[in-house]
Amino acid sequence: MKITPIHVNSVNPYNKQQRKMNATSSISTFADKIEISTTAKEMSTISTDRAQKIQKLKEEIQSGEYQVNARKVAEDMLKYYRY
Repeated sequence: MKITPIHVNSVNPYNKQQRKMNATSSISTFADKIEISTTAKEMSTISTDRAQKIQKLKEEIQSGEYQVNARKVAEDMLKYYRY
C-alpha cells in the first residue's frame, strides 16, 4: 500500500536557492564577506589588555613580589555576602 500526501507537489525548495551561473563566465561573482562590529573590536582590545594584566600578575606571583591587600579582600567578601 502506498500513501501519498494530498496536494503536495514534488518540488525541491532548495532549487530556488541555487545561484545561477552566467553562461559566458565560469567565475562566480559571489563572495563571502565578514564584517566585525565596533563592539567586537573594542572587546578584542579589552581582552588583549586583560591578557597583559594577567601575565603581569603571573610574573609578580612567581617572583614573590605580589602583595595581597587583606583589607580589600575582606571588604569585597563582606559586600558579596551582605547583598
